[in-house]
Amino acid sequence: MCGIFAVLGCADCSQSQAQRARVLACSRRLRHRGPDWSGVYQHEGNFLAQQRLAVVSPLSGDQPLFNEDRTVVVVANGEIYNHKKIRKQFTGKHTFTTGSDCEVIIPLYEEYGENFVDMLDGVFAFVLYDTRNRTYMAARDAIGVNPLYIGWGGDGSVWFASEMKALNEDCVRFELFPPGHLYSSAAAGFRRWYNPAWFLEQVPSTPYDPLVLRAAFEKAVVKRLMTDVPFGVLLSGGLDSSLVASVTKRHLVETEAAKKFGTELHSFVVGLEGSPDLKAAREVADYLGTIHHEFHFTVQDGIDAIEEVIYHDETYDVTTIRASTPMFLMARKIKSLGVKMVLSGEGSDELLGGYLYFHFAPNKEEFHKETCRKVKALHQYDCLRANKATSAWGLEVRVPFLDKEFIDVAMGMDPEWKMYDKSLGRIEKWVMRKAFDDEEHPYLPKHILYRQKEQFSDGVGYSWIDGLKAFTEQQVTDEMMNNAAKLYPYNTPVNKEAYYYRMIFERLFPQDSARETVPWGPSIACSTPAAIEWVEQWKASNDPSGRFISSHDAATDHANGAVWRVSRSPMPWHGAVAHVLLLFLRGVVRCHQRTCPCMCMCTCTCASERASH
Repeated sequence: MCGIFAVLGCADCSQSQAQRARVLACSRRLRHRGPDWSGVYQHEGNFLAQQRLAVVSPLSGDQPLFNEDRTVVVVANGEIYNHKKIRKQFTGKHTFTTGSDCEVIIPLYEEYGENFVDMLDGVFAFVLYDTRNRTYMAARDAIGVNPLYIGWGGDGSVWFASEMKALNEDCVRFELFPPGHLYSSAAAGFRRWYNPAWFLEQVPSTPYDPLVLRAAFEKAVVKRLMTDVPFGVLLSGGLDSSLVASVTKRHLVETEAAKKFGTELHSFVVGLEGSPDLKAAREVADYLGTIHHEFHFTVQDGIDAIEEVIYHDETYDVTTIRASTPMFLMARKIKSLGVKMVLSGEGSDELLGGYLYFHFAPNKEEFHKETCRKVKALHQYDCLRANKATSAWGLEVRVPFLDKEFIDVAMGMDPEWKMYDKSLGRIEKWVMRKAFDDEEHPYLPKHILYRQKEQFSDGVGYSWIDGLKAFTEQQVTDEMMNNAAKLYPYNTPVNKEAYYYRMIFERLFPQDSARETVPWGPSIACSTPAAIEWVEQWKASNDPSGRFISSHDAATDHANGAVWRVSRSPMPWHGAVAHVLLLFLRGVVRCHQRTCPCMCMCTCTCASERASH
């Protein structure tokens, strides 16, 4: 990933040198995203700058990029996976001067004007300036995998940047650039270029075809092996990352990357000592034969990194910060090994209803609408986390689950097939598990293929969240919480952990525009606010942790050997015990230190090994 920055339409060109100096200063705030090279272009009162992370064509892809007579200029943060096909389309019509995949943006613009963005297969954020008519456009990829912000200067200028830290001190106001949109100076505003059928949230009826789903995913992974630098895979041992690793390992030998770097695949995991992810990832790595790298961190390491995480993520969302911190620490370790790109499993849970709260969806209509809401919001949560927590160290993350073609398949199937149904043996993401359940040529061991969903912030070690909550409990007093609404009337923190993150965020980004870029609202295990309505008891929670969602299968599967205990119960202890026993008999209490959906904080410790899931 790179960092791009642009200021267009400055009213006063007499101070061009001072303006250029300011552009350089703002662009340097993005250097962590692109430590390999810097470039800046100036034409009258218009500036385009880039901080480059060289992943494709590292020796020839410096930006800004130009057409033959340098009348069209572009800066881009992206990976265009169909760039070779597009290049062939313009053989004899356009002279390419670099090997950059993003250079194809220029001939597409010259051929089709602004109506070319949907022809790009990849993830991107770019700004293009045409000196011939003094117009410009900017666009962001379909889901918002790559970040982009837009701001407005007091002189009427329009600013663009990969991260808001490059805008926040200079713009009168700024906001998230919406994914799937382009901004046109000629039209003086935004328009949506990405208009998939699922966006209207109408329930599809296409039957589930496991081979179609498998083929679409394998194609998405193989596309993302386009690289001229060493790479690897993030491997937590859960379904999503394990499938990414398995497909990568299976197809790596067929790729250009294998000719440059060999067929050995490096995998990476992070966790507290003894965490579930470490154990599961090691098992998957052994099965696939990857060169596995296991990174450990302590709760204190994570706490010490919180301020940096908030600075880079530019959010005060609790779930995002919890999950970003281990990823931020891991990215630094990965980069130190000389790796510049990794594949990861983000997006599967949103597309396929993989979060455990989806078990409680009342019908397929609500299930589908929730997946639509989740995918539309990915740019504010998992995409933001994955991109910014790794780009902080100049590491690029690629996410095959968010391939446009795969999204069409996943969101186009009848949601009835995605729903949890114990009577039919369907757990969360069953459609993906079934698609890769190949008896003759197995992708993964059965117990890994059917391993239950775990939130990333829990999988790295259960004491991580407990440690965060205990620490922030000490940093924020009851009196501070009592006055929270006065100090933070916008998106008021609802607990001490949220308050602590907000304090740091406000110190780093005190502008109204900054706090307004962060989504807010009640959530349970990554749900949208709308899904809180599914279960009455969820409305009483002020903690978004996935621990409040029970697993239908766990209590049944591990009934023998479960040792029950009750802690911090808001009801009398005998009532809580009776309630736990009732839920146990119904088979809805989750083991491994999880709590039931009633919020009574009843937990269990299971004597069985986690791997038996």
